[in-house]
Amino acid sequence: MGTLKNHVQLIGNVGQDPTVTTLENGKTVAKFPLATNEHYKNAKGEKQTDTDWHNIVAWGKTANIIERYVTKGKEVAIAGKLTSRSYEDKNGTKRYVTEVVASEVLLLGSK
Repeated sequence: MGTLKNHVQLIGNVGQDPTVTTLENGKTVAKFPLATNEHYKNAKGEKQTDTDWHNIVAWGKTANIIERYVTKGKEVAIAGKLTSRSYEDKNGTKRYVTEVVASEVLLLGSK
């Protein structure tokens, strides 16, 4: 059960082309939003879809794969861990961010 701690798996569509940055220390980071959909029928029997958006962050080799192969609209599977952080914006307001730090990316769908 130790391997199940803080483990996230998502399958969804990339919301925009990833932003890939090489930092001063030489590390590469990729960031992009991922949309996941849940389909169900409401009380009237009508089909409904709920969409959730997730902030995805990847480092190193995983970021390089994302830079090379992942584009807006592409269906991908992500495995990683959930992280939260806070920062102060330029107005001094404290902001909170929850992200999925991807350790694996699987490209799905057709080419």
